Amino acid sequence: MSSMLKNLNNIRSLRAMAREFPVDILEEMLEKFRVVTQERRDEEELLQRQRAEKQEKINTLLELMKADGIDPEALLNITTATSRAVKKRPPRPAKYRYIDLNGETKTWTGQGRTPKPIALALAAGKTLDDFLIA
Repeated sequence: MSSMLKNLNNIRSLRAMAREFPVDILEEMLEKFRVVTQERRDEEELLQRQRAEKQEKINTLLELMKADGIDPEALLNITTATSRAVKKRPPRPAKYRYIDLNGETKTWTGQGRTPKPIALALAAGKTLDDFLIA
């Protein structure tokens, strides 16, 4: 919370600040506060009415669905089942075989970053064909 808001919300600080202003300026500030407060109330009422209208529409649609014999829970299950049905791509087969720095034989699909042993061999003059799996 900002220091100005703390001062405005604290009666002692507000009294101390009010001593610095003439009464006519305080009256003007009070009127501006009333206007701002009323605008904020109007905004809150509008939001509340919009929420109520939305809820009324939802209730109406639920009643229509129930009248037609549609279960809202079943509808939710259908939409979640179809939206999550993502096909997983099968893993790619290995194209290259190499021996890593620890002496273990490993494979690489040819995608992603080139393994260090293959990169070193390519820098030394070998080609990727030298690592192909037959």
